[in-house]
Amino acid sequence: MLNPEILDTFNTLMDQAVASGDPEPTAMNLSSVDAAGRVSSRIVLLKGADQRGFRFFTNYESDKGVQIDAHPQVALCFHWKRLREGVQVRVEGLARKLTTEESDAYFTSRPRGSQIGAWASLQSQTLAARETFEQRVAHVEQQFADRDVPRPAHWGGYLVEPDMVEFWYGANFRLHERVRWDRHGQTWTHRLLYP
Repeated sequence: MLNPEILDTFNTLMDQAVASGDPEPTAMNLSSVDAAGRVSSRIVLLKGADQRGFRFFTNYESDKGVQIDAHPQVALCFHWKRLREGVQVRVEGLARKLTTEESDAYFTSRPRGSQIGAWASLQSQTLAARETFEQRVAHVEQQFADRDVPRPAHWGGYLVEPDMVEFWYGANFRLHERVRWDRHGQTWTHRLLYP
């Protein structure tokens, strides 16, 4: 469970990022590790943050899904350039699949085109030609014509349960301010770091 002060600070910064006109304030870098120890990073969108942690959704059979299943320790990083001299929030912790009910609820809220895409895309697999994907999209559209699109079993959400959160506030001359929170069991402690 996140310390309330951590969650309040994060929510305040997110509200400021939204108000700043950032075109994608919920974008976060997600880093994961494959079976050989090779690190991969990509941008995903935050779909919720609460006392439990940070949520995002993806194809469980994608590279990131396979990596998280093998090594659930992940890292997240938000970077908001329009706040102050730049603000970053770094998060490290374990990623666990959300419940079926949570994934179903979010999937239902998505635009129909995104729901179709979740069925049609064999995410991270080799695609011989774009036309093949377009044919798969057309097939799925026909399959679910005139009815709701159910969530595919291979698609759903993750909750990142943090054990480390760092707030990084940019400053002139690289005299940044860094506040790091670490979890020890159910207790959180914080300390300042040199920039």
